[in-house]
Parts: sequence; structure tokens; C-alpha cells
Amino acid sequence: MALDCANPTPATFAVDVHSSRHQDVIVQSPMFLQSGGQRSLANIMSLDMFGNVRRRVVLPAGRTEIEHHGVIRDSGAADVVNVAARQSSLDELPEDVMVFLLGSRYCETDLLTSEAWSRFGTVPEGWARVQAICDFVHDHVQFGYAHADCTRSAVGVLKEKRGVCRDFAHLAIALCRAMNIPARYCTGYLGDIGVPRDPAPMDFSAWFEAYLDGRWYSFDARHNKPRIGRVVMARGRDATDVPIVCTFGPHQLASFEVWTDEMAVSESVAA
Repeated sequence: MALDCANPTPATFAVDVHSSRHQDVIVQSPMFLQSGGQRSLANIMSLDMFGNVRRRVVLPAGRTEIEHHGVIRDSGAADVVNVAARQSSLDELPEDVMVFLLGSRYCETDLLTSEAWSRFGTVPEGWARVQAICDFVHDHVQFGYAHADCTRSAVGVLKEKRGVCRDFAHLAIALCRAMNIPARYCTGYLGDIGVPRDPAPMDFSAWFEAYLDGRWYSFDARHNKPRIGRVVMARGRDATDVPIVCTFGPHQLASFEVWTDEMAVSESVAA
């Protein structure tokens, strides 16, 4: 990606795979920064409260190009489907899961509680209820890159009936939380593996995880089908917690390209 800054600007990046997948990383480059013909490394790293890898830098004035790449081992299996997964009662939930029942910047549970219960109150608890929420969001919202709006919240998605993958996730998360189902936002790499090639490949996507029967399961209201090769980069309450780049000062995004390609085993070993 390339960012333009008028002045030196502190920034954080979340471009690494999530700490929970570190054991699967075969090779990973440093994060390179190129500015004014000079190349440097962004190697100040830490973990935030959700276990996401953060890199901190000060972007110089002018244009900075950021490059990061690597190879990760994946099972090749599709997302786990467990239609028998039950909804955990509130007294069973671990304390660190409880935060994912609360409203957040883009997921206004207080404004969607009546909507959620009127639509899904008669659906059996557990997997069936989360899937019903995904089905509704998938059918209700029109996807389009031109619909991107960083200020749109779950309530806005419900009203406008359009958005990008983060909007699908926000609305589904808010409806799940309103039904007392913990749900958290995920962002990561998702190539067209095991599905027809998308004429407008994205390779970078948002989905969510719902806590059922004592564990987290991946759900994707945008695609609404199990996918192969989902590699999580960051998790949080909503998009506020997981920006791929967060600058503490104004910037302009000059370019952005993400790719995710399947490699043969021999290729990955060689890499």
C-alpha cells in the first residue's frame, strides 16, 4: 500500500497474521517501508488486548510505500460447520467472552434489540439462530465496493441495505449480540480458493466469529458459505479495533493491493 502524509505521522499497522496462527507461518518478510528512495523496516511489534500483532512507525512527510508478504500453511479444510452447537447460557461464558455481548462503535445492540428479537426470537437457539441471522443479512444487503463508507454502522446497514464485507459483519454481529450470542469481528486474508474465481478479487475480507458451545466458529454473512483458506489477521469488537492501518494524523491512501494465492506443497517448502 502507499500512503501520503503532509507531516510526519505516527501510525500502527495490523498486517501480520494473528498470533493464534503463528505456528503455521512458513516464511514471513519484514514489513518494508520505502520513502524518498530510502528503505527501512517496521519492526517495533507488540500484541494488543485481543492478541493482534501491531507494528508502530512514524511515517515521514510525503509518500510511503508499505510491503509485507509471506507463506502460511493451511489445512485446506473449509470452515467448521456444527449444526448441533448449542447457545451457551450467560452464566457459562468466560469473562473474556462477555465483552463480545456489548454494544460497540459500529454494532449498536441497544438500537437493534427489538429488531433482532422480532425476527429471530422464534428460531431455535444455537447454530440455527446464527445461521438465520447470516441468511437474513446476506439476502438483505447488496454488496458493492462502491458502497464502502467508513462511517456506516450496523443500524445504517439495516436501513440502507448496501455495503461491503465489513458492513455485512457489523450487522450480523450486532444482531447476534442482541440475541445474547457473543460475536466478534475478524479481518484477514481470503483468496478465491475452492470457489470460482471472482472477476473482482479482493483477497482481504471481513467476517465474524460466534461463540457457541464453548468455542468460536467462523461465519461469513457476505459469502454465506464455508470457505477454504481463511487466514485471520486481527480480531476485535468491530472494525474500530482492527484497522489494517491507523494513523494519528491525516493521510491519503494512494494505492492498496492485497493478493492471496494457493501454492503447491513443494513451492511452500521451497519458499
